Amino acid sequence: MMKLTEKEEEVMQILWDNGPLFVREILEFYPDPKPHYNTVSTVIRVLEEKNFASHKAYGNTYQYFPVVSQDEYKGRALKKVISQYFDDSYTHVVSTLIEEERLSISELKDLIRKIERGKK
Repeated sequence: MMKLTEKEEEVMQILWDNGPLFVREILEFYPDPKPHYNTVSTVIRVLEEKNFASHKAYGNTYQYFPVVSQDEYKGRALKKVISQYFDDSYTHVVSTLIEEERLSISELKDLIRKIERGKK
């Protein structure tokens, strides 16, 4: 799966959160000053080329929708980060989180309990 730029992620987030949308509807979710219509239109076409989005035609206008789920994107992105920066070791990730005090031992124990309950 290709990596998305910040602007592409913004558009995908809007699509994930709000379902199929026309470009003019996507623009409504941006704060002022809004990007130009053509800018968003170009980003959405790139997302289609990268196979993240597709469209349904309504005459000469298109309604866009995601073809990659947010969970799938997050999972692949996380896997890439773990592979690239943590030698493919999830244990190394957890150790780093604990060492940097981003995850407490009690939070880790709670997580382990949830995992154990889920496996029963």
